[in-house]
Amino acid sequence: MFILENELLKVEVTTKGAELQSIFSKIFGIEYLWNGDPAFWAKRSPVLFPIVGNLKNNMYYFQGKSYQLPRHGFARDMEFQLEKQTPKEVTLLLQSSPETKKNYPFDFEFRIRYQLFGDELSTEYQVNNTGAGTLYFSVGGHPAFRVPLTKDTVFSDYHLKFEEAENLARWPISKDGLILNQPVPVLEDSSRLNLTKSLFYQDALVFKYPSSSEISLVSGKTPHGIQFQMGEFPFLGIWSAKDADFVCIEPWCGIADSVNSDQQLEYKEGIEKAIPGKPFSRQWRVKLF
Repeated sequence: MFILENELLKVEVTTKGAELQSIFSKIFGIEYLWNGDPAFWAKRSPVLFPIVGNLKNNMYYFQGKSYQLPRHGFARDMEFQLEKQTPKEVTLLLQSSPETKKNYPFDFEFRIRYQLFGDELSTEYQVNNTGAGTLYFSVGGHPAFRVPLTKDTVFSDYHLKFEEAENLARWPISKDGLILNQPVPVLEDSSRLNLTKSLFYQDALVFKYPSSSEISLVSGKTPHGIQFQMGEFPFLGIWSAKDADFVCIEPWCGIADSVNSDQQLEYKEGIEKAIPGKPFSRQWRVKLF
């Protein structure tokens, strides 16, 4: 376990999946990250790589060959190596290996860097292509924040406040975890999404290309919440396990296959491409209050 700490925050990260385990405010005495209760969902902030969501039949094709990958890829279940550590920063590294190349035939370096800046935590994903051809991949975050944050509030006291007035439709998810063809309106010229447990009874809310780059978790009954900056991620997932006391704010470069997917990795919706010598980087930040 690695600990990052300054005068305001204490953050814990594990080598398995380079996953956040705790985001604790020393000023407020509040733990902001979900505790991983296996009765609801045993993870806390898994990293999604080299795919986001489900593949159709858990399979894709590349250069005429078929490969299998589980939901959200393999990085979240692998051991990362420590590359750099200071009191306020840690960088963890996952490299391609004979094991990863069995079902993902690419050479890569995948780094995750966590940094503290005052009352903010920065999470950066860096993907380097160490092979000769084009590297095709998706990457995303899945942090789960506690809701409610204080004992005198309940889940439905909170809402998500988007930076911009949004016109957003959710893309429903099939029983196989695939994106259906017909979006369903959720926000119409509104910046507020009220949180209820039933909102997630049909799986995650999947949004494409929101206008906002900043989303806040707030309540009129407590001054405490979070400000989430999703940077240059084009897709957004909002999710909670059934009746659980958390909400995930998920910035994605990539998305699950659609029900009509041809399963060709090069043409997958939202797929990212990295060429040798040109590193890919995306960052999200969360500020606690």
